[in-house]
Amino acid sequence: MYLNLYKMIEKDLEQNKPKETPSKSRREALKTMLTLPVVGALGVGVLKKVLKEHDLRKKRNLFAFENKPKLPQDVVGKEIRLGIIGFGIRGKQLLQGLGFVEPKVIDEMALKSKMDSKDTRLQLFREQDDLNVIINGVCDIFDPYGEAAVEAGANIHRQGTDGKMGKEPVRYRTYQELIAADDIDAVIIASPDHWHGQMTIDAALAGKHVYLEKPFTWTVPETYRVRDVVKKTGIVFQLGHQGRQTDSYIRAREIIDLGLLGKVSLIEVCTNRNTPNGAWVYPIIEGSSPDTIDWKQFEGPIEQIKEYEAYMKANKLDHFMGPDARNHFSLERFFRWRCWWDYSTGLSGDLLTHEYDAINQMLEVGIPSSVVSSGGIYVFPDGRTVPDVVQTVMEFRDKEITMLYSATQGNSRRRGKVIMGRDASLEVSSTLLMTADPASVRYEQQINEGVIKTDEPFYSYIPGSNKVDAVTSATELYFAQRGLLYTYVGGKRYDTTHLHLREWLYCIRNNQTPSCHIDASFEEAMTAHMGTRAYLEGRTMYWDKEREEITRG
Repeated sequence: MYLNLYKMIEKDLEQNKPKETPSKSRREALKTMLTLPVVGALGVGVLKKVLKEHDLRKKRNLFAFENKPKLPQDVVGKEIRLGIIGFGIRGKQLLQGLGFVEPKVIDEMALKSKMDSKDTRLQLFREQDDLNVIINGVCDIFDPYGEAAVEAGANIHRQGTDGKMGKEPVRYRTYQELIAADDIDAVIIASPDHWHGQMTIDAALAGKHVYLEKPFTWTVPETYRVRDVVKKTGIVFQLGHQGRQTDSYIRAREIIDLGLLGKVSLIEVCTNRNTPNGAWVYPIIEGSSPDTIDWKQFEGPIEQIKEYEAYMKANKLDHFMGPDARNHFSLERFFRWRCWWDYSTGLSGDLLTHEYDAINQMLEVGIPSSVVSSGGIYVFPDGRTVPDVVQTVMEFRDKEITMLYSATQGNSRRRGKVIMGRDASLEVSSTLLMTADPASVRYEQQINEGVIKTDEPFYSYIPGSNKVDAVTSATELYFAQRGLLYTYVGGKRYDTTHLHLREWLYCIRNNQTPSCHIDASFEEAMTAHMGTRAYLEGRTMYWDKEREEITRG
């Protein structure tokens, strides 16, 4: 009966094999794209013997893929001189993905590895590939962060506090000075949302390649400007959706492309968190004051502020601007800026974008034809203006697909991305679980024969399942489960941020286009803005594909 499933998949591959290899036999096509994990290119006689010796139903691994994710090409090439703007939570992670951390972080990782033998993060960091880059400039408007960025950039040997440091990068007080520097080829932008667009425009006009942390933009008008400037200048641009490198996402696309789910019509995604940190109530860092924070720079680009305020006033949404004036110094607003529309894109831009980009990567859904949103501030009534509970429904009429997004910052129940087709459903996170639908036509015979059970997955993919990966917090676990912290390539664990940066650097060296390029970024931004506007205005938002603009219902 397992052989029947094998033949069924083989038949599917014969019908769907690539057009550029029409001469391949069924067995060669199967070897190239899809095969039983323990079989490879073995003959059918050996296959029967293997199937008798292994209970594949218990292993839940009926097939695997030969088109395994590969690393970007070798990083050998000219040294790339980098500058980083913003060294907060994400900025530190991005520099670590490049191979640079503060010496004290090395000390902390070393201590934890001694206390727990399963904690191999220091080893993995030191084994991380050398990307052949140098940090020549750093910029942060909070002095302790700026000083820490200098230390990290000088730690070229990945040593602790007793190690030898390299040349210190220049600490610039403004990002404009950094992007004007002659010894910087490319910049990494990890600033608050309201600065993303203007910094990208200025960097591109200065001829610097850009890696921009998500989301793409803070307002709709600047979204067009950023896209136009990036395309006109021809810089290599990568948006920071590191999920583009996640092994399970890549395999999920293969499954969908092979038609193994049948026609997909509904997708559910979510982001649940239940800690103050998960709700952006970050700690106030010691030593923070008007003397150590350049509040004037933090306030934001004048043009974007005016656009934002005009939009809010025109739609009678002034109450969402919050009780405190923007130009009043506030430690809460500086460290917890994600809680206010004045600087943030809320759940839609901060977390929905991760889920959307993953689905866009797998199904190429593009910008939704319509979006509705609802929610409110139900968990953290702490003065914030962005909601902590949101539901968003996106219709992709060209694809005949509906996508449901829901999020709460008051419950941590894990619900993965679920892609539902006529024949099977696929749950996607750092792992894959595929379950046949009881009404499936494709798998009807195997269901009737008992080969496939409809109340449990008949295919699973769990990379690195023989290892226990250490995490340090609920937030880290949250992102790890979604495949946003690390993935496996060739059986080896990699930081997905490292791989995403590596791809960007390879494209700079070889004048190629990264996976999360400017057009994908434009789609991400408009989708998020439709969700935000639908929530704020309480009505349906539509996408006019011909005119490329958001319209109201």
